[in-house]
Amino acid sequence: MGSARPYGQYALAAELFRYPGVDLNDRVTALYDVLGTRYPEAAETLSPFVEWVATTPAHRVEEVFSRTFHVQAICYLDIGFVIFGEDYKRGEFLVNMKQEQSLAGNDCGEELPDNLVNMLTLLPLLKDDAFRAELVGRVLMPALRRMLAEFSPEKSRLRTNMLRRKHNALIMPEEQHMNVYHHALLALFQMFAQDFEEVALETYRPNGHDPLRAAAPASDCGTCTISHSPLIKTTTS
Repeated sequence: MGSARPYGQYALAAELFRYPGVDLNDRVTALYDVLGTRYPEAAETLSPFVEWVATTPAHRVEEVFSRTFHVQAICYLDIGFVIFGEDYKRGEFLVNMKQEQSLAGNDCGEELPDNLVNMLTLLPLLKDDAFRAELVGRVLMPALRRMLAEFSPEKSRLRTNMLRRKHNALIMPEEQHMNVYHHALLALFQMFAQDFEEVALETYRPNGHDPLRAAAPASDCGTCTISHSPLIKTTTS
């Protein structure tokens, strides 16, 4: 994982969003140590998550992870889906992300190339600094904003009521209040904010076709945009 490598801290951060294993506490602690020296704001944000991992039985951690990102999910870890939903542009995004992952030699395992874990482990492998900045500022940061919005008290109450009404689901304490993975996502966003610049819709006016801007609903946050880079270019016949 090598945090000494430039941007290797993001490979460490990826461990927060892998399916929890027996070494999760060690992985979280390794990241927390880096944050303490380089990202104090993010370290403070992540602190409740660190404590929760250290004091929570492994089976409960696995259950919360699954309920957060998979089963009856609060949000999803596939960034293309977060941005595009079921729109066909997600397919284009996946194709281009697969190419970028392959060129960088990043092993995506069983997950899709746009899974947050794989996109984070890709960052230290990229040789093009401008492309890395674009990937973070115009893709990952807007996606994280959308993901974090799903943890708002209003949406949490609506989700809890829906689950109880439709499925008679058992709501765990973590779901009744603020899910602990909110701290992990917010800490990651704060790391990005310290290292990169987010491109806002009102200040970024690309020339030509912009598939992400076209896909974003008008009522969404004003930060969800991207340039017409090779990452998301639209194939023409």
